[in-house]
Amino acid sequence: MQDSTTEKKSRGFSVLELMVVCSVMLLVASIAVPRLINATSDIGLRYTASDISSLLQSARIQAVKKNTFYSTVQGALPSGQTGVFVDLSAGRTGVFANGDPFLPLNPAITTHLGTGSGAPNEAAFVAGLSFAINPAADTPTFNARGLPCVVAGGSCPPAGGQGFVVFLSKATITGNTPWAAVVVTPSGHIQTWSSDVNGTWVQRD
Repeated sequence: MQDSTTEKKSRGFSVLELMVVCSVMLLVASIAVPRLINATSDIGLRYTASDISSLLQSARIQAVKKNTFYSTVQGALPSGQTGVFVDLSAGRTGVFANGDPFLPLNPAITTHLGTGSGAPNEAAFVAGLSFAINPAADTPTFNARGLPCVVAGGSCPPAGGQGFVVFLSKATITGNTPWAAVVVTPSGHIQTWSSDVNGTWVQRD
């Protein structure tokens, strides 16, 4: 009797038991992995939105400090990577130069100036801001008073009660696209927003 019990213990798991365990593990992974990927993408997009917000704040501070206007521009960096930078050049060339504050962009992240981005519930989100968005999708620019303005020739007149919005989205392998937005109010305040899976926009700061 003791030998029979010992023999059963030494056999270990049967093939059927191993198949059941593997099936359960695969089922759990099929549910958990996509959610983990979506959560990671969403967090990464929020960090990028926060970094762009900081870069806009840098442009605003520099404009007030230097008593001029400065724009944020999306373009090529010396590394060849696409990024966003503050154009501090005297001629406002729109080309990155050494000394310009910059932010490299993840190639998976798409940015869109102004409305028409295709973001979930975009119309309701923009309407909820309670101010007009620059209709020409001009790049966010700040004048010497730290207020948003629109570049015209060599000057930057106030945007006339208008603000700016930059929408961001990130492609994922799961097909669920997270969205975020960086908003510049007519008073020059900068906000970051993100959208949940239901298209509900939440202000982050």
